Amino acid sequence: MSAVTEPLPAHTLRPATRADLPTVLALLADEGQVVDPATVVVTEAYERAFTAIDTDPRNEMLVLVEDGGSVVGCLQVTYIPGLGKGGAERALIEAVRIRADRRGDGLGRTLMAHAVTRARSRGCALVQLTSNKQREDAHRFYAALGFARSHEGFKLAL
Repeated sequence: MSAVTEPLPAHTLRPATRADLPTVLALLADEGQVVDPATVVVTEAYERAFTAIDTDPRNEMLVLVEDGGSVVGCLQVTYIPGLGKGGAERALIEAVRIRADRRGDGLGRTLMAHAVTRARSRGCALVQLTSNKQREDAHRFYAALGFARSHEGFKLAL
């Protein structure tokens, strides 16, 4: 994926902390407008999910932080062992979000570049993601980063 550029030095990708949880949930709830993290209700289910991610060495909830300390993006990476690709891990990226008022500033590219660099340094042979079929702008974004459409995805709600 050579189209993914190197991260900008003014931003840091780091594991989310419990203190970041309301901000991450606000980013995930963002449907084109900034959601104030102070209005987010952190339920017991969110607490359990965050703890499970935080304590699992194969999962990371990562946040993109500007120099001033503001969280402007997030994503979750799950590292999946497999027998394909010579036994190498693959990284599955989900929940990619950039704060609505910062979209178009190149932060998504920075966020993804950090995540790809992290997966590469871990020894992953592949980075994969899924995107809702309705999100055509996101599809163009991922294609511009070098991601190729390769499979048809299926889900079963339980």
